[in-house]
This record gives sequence, C-alpha cells and structure tokens, in this order.
Amino acid sequence: MAVEVGSEAPDFTLNDYNKQPVTLSSFRGSKNVLLVFYPFAFSGTCNGELCQLRDEIAAYEDENVQVVGISIDSVFALKAWATQENYTFPLLSDFWPHGAVAQSYGVFNDAVGMALRGTFLIDTEGVVRFAEVNGPGEARDQEAWKKAVASLKA
Repeated sequence: MAVEVGSEAPDFTLNDYNKQPVTLSSFRGSKNVLLVFYPFAFSGTCNGELCQLRDEIAAYEDENVQVVGISIDSVFALKAWATQENYTFPLLSDFWPHGAVAQSYGVFNDAVGMALRGTFLIDTEGVVRFAEVNGPGEARDQEAWKKAVASLKA
C-alpha cells in the first residue's frame, strides 16, 4: 500500500548520479520535495515524463519545490541518462538494497523488480500532501502535480 496523504514521508538517503548522498529530511524546513519514482532510465514513458519535468523545472523551482527522481537503476546508468537528456535535478539510485525506498513508499513491483510510477509531494514539514501511483505503461498527468504544488500556498 502506498504512503498516504497526511502521513509523514519515510526518510531515506540514496546516492545521486554523481555518487553524492541525498537525504530527504535534509530539505525539511527549507524546500518542498516532489518525489518521482519511475521504472527505468532510458525507457520511453519515463523519458517523456522526465523530459517534461526538465522542460518545466522553473515552474517547480519558482514554488520552492525540489524535484527528485528515483529508480532502481545504478548510478552509472542514471549518470549516462542525465547527461544524455540534460537533467539538472537529482536522479537517485534505489539499486541496493534493491528497491528498498520504493518498498517503503509502497511503489515497488516485486514481480518485476522495479518501481511503479509513484509521485509524492512532500511539504517542508515532511508531510505527504499529494500521492499518486500509476501502473506500468500508464503515463502520469503532470498537471495534477502542479495543482498540488499550488495548493501548498493555500
């Protein structure tokens, strides 16, 4: 079962594509965080979603939101993908223990060993304010994310 709106976001530390540790709780008190779990780097739907995020990153940054992508890929695959697609936001590797963070958010598909398309907006207090899980092959509607971000100011 996925983490629910109103609950505290499970904390974690994962390495980004530059092998630097990123800890979710380090953003508390300063930035909201949009966690975007995706199945695999270089896959069609994931590429489209993350390229849209890249192209619209200013809309999130202007609202004090740190976008963070998470998959079970290795840091090496994530580095190659980030370089190829010019992603400037962190892509974190949930490679080992395999999918542990995705599991803690309830978005790990045990049958195939990958993260589902889970999206979580976490406020500056560490509370989940938006949660959505899409199945394999089901692209996300990012307008819902923007509405959720806008509601943080309400």
